[in-house]
Amino acid sequence: MAEMLNIEVCYAMANKQELVRVSLPEGALLQQALEASGLLAKYPEIDLKKNKFGIWNKLSKPESVLRDKDRVEIYRALIADPKEVRKQRAAEGKVMKKGAGDTDASAEA
Repeated sequence: MAEMLNIEVCYAMANKQELVRVSLPEGALLQQALEASGLLAKYPEIDLKKNKFGIWNKLSKPESVLRDKDRVEIYRALIADPKEVRKQRAAEGKVMKKGAGDTDASAEA
């Protein structure tokens, strides 16, 4: 008899997290875990072609083979580009530093 794998499938939304445990036969794929979890049916915004997935925080493809006690993660699309956010923060920081420097200079005078 084939061994069964104990897999967790996790989907985090902005206001809550779903964690579903499934048992699958040895050699099961990430996509099979997603389907067995019922999360694809429950959350129609999850799209196998658009969303990204991972196993223990490592980006993985739907055809990845699972191992016992793996955690499959469904990633949501980013609402902001991290590079752009860093650029904006850096630009704001430069403005703040210039302003703070002017204040310090007038306090010394």
